[in-house]
Amino acid sequence: MNLKDCYIKFGGDFDEVLDRLRREQTVEKFVYKFLDDKSFNLFESSMGNKDYAEALRAVHTLKGICQNLSFTRLFDSSSLVTKALKENDWNKAVDMMPQLSKDYRETIDVIKDFKKSKEE
Repeated sequence: MNLKDCYIKFGGDFDEVLDRLRREQTVEKFVYKFLDDKSFNLFESSMGNKDYAEALRAVHTLKGICQNLSFTRLFDSSSLVTKALKENDWNKAVDMMPQLSKDYRETIDVIKDFKKSKEE
């Protein structure tokens, strides 16, 4: 699997991110850094604690990272949750969490598989 295949699998836009960051090595570096980002975990725990202000901050951060890296599918689902939280629609945000979680896990799993394939 190459980096473009990785983007296709998790619903990203490789050409867009390559246009923005210019070098495939730079894109790869930031894709790997995404594995260490704590925004999603903070979002989940904040939602569980009903700390919606912190949840909004965390999911908004996740959304921005996804936008910068052209993680289109994950950007879209994080945008919807961000919008619901900004509108104080907690129930709607909770209802959208399974889709956001699914998109996040798929993205992380594909990146991990890609990284593993590069190490072999």
